[in-house]
Formats: sequence, structure tokens, C-alpha cells
Amino acid sequence: MWILEKNTPQQPGGLKQRVIGALLYCTGEMKQLHTHIQDKSFPLQLSEWCLRGISRVILLNNPLSGALILAALLLESPWQALLGMLGLLASTLTAIILGQDWEEVSSGLHGFNGMLVALLMGVFSSAGDWYWWLLLPVCLGGATTTFLSSSLAPVLERWDLPVSVFPFNTVIVLYLACTGTSNPYFPNYPAQPPGAPESTNHTQLHVPQLLQGMVLGVGQIFACDTLGPSLLILGAVFLFSPILAVHALLGSVISTVAGTYMSVHYSFLYSGLSGFNGALGCMVVGAFFIFSWRTHLLSIASALLSAYTDIALSNLLGVVGLPASSWAATLIGTLMLLLTGENLKEYRIPTGKVTSPEQNLHSHKQWSAANTNATDA
Repeated sequence: MWILEKNTPQQPGGLKQRVIGALLYCTGEMKQLHTHIQDKSFPLQLSEWCLRGISRVILLNNPLSGALILAALLLESPWQALLGMLGLLASTLTAIILGQDWEEVSSGLHGFNGMLVALLMGVFSSAGDWYWWLLLPVCLGGATTTFLSSSLAPVLERWDLPVSVFPFNTVIVLYLACTGTSNPYFPNYPAQPPGAPESTNHTQLHVPQLLQGMVLGVGQIFACDTLGPSLLILGAVFLFSPILAVHALLGSVISTVAGTYMSVHYSFLYSGLSGFNGALGCMVVGAFFIFSWRTHLLSIASALLSAYTDIALSNLLGVVGLPASSWAATLIGTLMLLLTGENLKEYRIPTGKVTSPEQNLHSHKQWSAANTNATDA
């Protein structure tokens, strides 16, 4: 197993063992690096926090995964990468100024919402790339997510729920609703509903493009709509957790297939816009529940519900030109975490103890074995 091999002490000597040890060092949360960097200079620490913040967007906690995702953003659009990093820095520095919990700041929990806000501002801006006026709302929007996150955390903690991307979804909808499409300084494109007019989907579905769209569904979490960056992002997920990578791709596949049955416009299917909410919905269950056949079925159900909810919200908000962004996955994922069935309760991981699915599974097996031995004694 992934985690068992990682925890097994390596004997010195063999090149193969050293290579395997180096690869395993880069997986999971890379806690050794986090410990090692704590006594280094502030800029170096901030760099690690920001890379973890990038990876937190997609439920990871690995600086190397964050670096791969940043490379994907640079490959997709250097302007988008700049905006994302600026939003990330604005939200992280705001958390430091407010005196937020140091462990949360250093693990990137106060950065990812700001990054998402900045990315979506860039996507919907009709002023084009390198429009420097946009840096102002990007900084303000990133900082605002930290205030919202700090306010929501005490409320959601009562039910052991994460803040998730509630701040991002709230800020981006408010920003687009305030600025509109004809603002002289911050003009935006209106969001289009995914429902296809009767005359547009009469052509035959192009299967290779549909299959590519399933991979792009993972990339669209970061607003990437080309294959290369999307594969890099999927690779970043795999580096942190192969189980979570399977959940991401599976969720995107399920959501895209669901879109074909709901007569979603083909452009949404081919670009991955129909897949990213399903990918996130599936990953939430994969991250917050111990992996088992029950929770695997639950993750499939979460992906389906996220897909249908996204279509409904997108059609509803698209009427007024607003995007549904990731509201669907956020709401459905939160409902999944609130489930109280006895058969699922033992698999639910407390929010503060969530690590990689492999580590969660390993810890659960150790706990079960200890309980069995205690019962036998």
C-alpha cells in the first residue's frame, strides 16, 4: 500500500530504495518539509504557505502539488496565474494581520478562497488580459474572503463542518452582480445557462471531445480549459493521493454523463464546465470519509447530485447573467457531511483530522485492530 510503503524505514544503500524514498517523501502532506521550514525566513515560509494554499483549492495539502498546479496555471495563462497568486497573497496576508490561527495560515486554509475569487474575476472580465485596473478588486476580493471565512468558521464548527468555498462563492457572485456587463472600469461577460436551445444539440455528439471534456472537468476547478494544464492538475492530485485522483476523474465522468441526459449544451460538455462540480462533490466524500464500498457509493451519489444541482442553479442564475460557480458541490458536499446514518458515522473523519485518504484509511485500520485486540483481551 501507498502509506504502508511510506512508513516503512528504508535501508541505506540501494539506488532504487533512495529513489522510492524520495518519491514517497513528496506524497501526502509532506509534514517533514513543513516542520523543517518553520525556523526559516518569513519569505520562505510564506512561499510554502502559498503553495499549500493553491493545493487547498482542490482539497489537497501538499506544496509540491501546489507548485504543479501553479505551473499548470502559467501554462494556461500567465495573466490568470498572476491574478490567482495576488488573490492568494491578499487573503493570506489579511489572515496574518487579523491574527488568525497560525497552523491554519501555515497550512494554506486562509489562501485558497482568495485565489478562486481572483481566477474567476479574470475569467469573467471582458477587458482582456493585462488589464491592470482589475488588480484592485482582486486584492479587495481576496481580503474579503478571509473576513467571511473568519466569521463563518465559529458557526460551522458547531456541526464539525469546514468553511469550504462558501466565501469564494459569495464574494464572486456579489462582485459580478455589482459590476455587471457595462461597468466602465470592470466590465464582465454575462454567464450563459447550460441548457441548450432545442435547435443546437441536433448534431451528433463527438465522443473524443466528450472524453477530453471529462479530463478538462478536473482542470476547470482552476478555470483551465485546455488538456495539458488539466493533466498537470490531475497529476498534482495523484501526487497527494491516488485515491483522491480517482475520485476527481470519476466525479467529472459522472457529472459529464449526467449533463448529456439533461440536454446540456455540447460546449459545456466539451470544455469540462459540466464536470468540475461533480469532481468536487465526489472528492469531498473521498477526503472526509474513510474509503470503503459504502463511502464510495456515497461519493458517486454526491457527484450525481452535484451535477444536477449545478445544472439547475446555472439555468436559474444564468437568466440574470450570473454563474453558479461551485455552489452545487459546496452545498451537496456540506449536506453529505451532515448525514447521520449509523453505517456512515464510523467512517466520518473529524474536520481537524483530515489528511490524505491513504493515511486516513491506514489510521482507521490501526484503530480497528487495536479495538479488536482490546476486546479479545
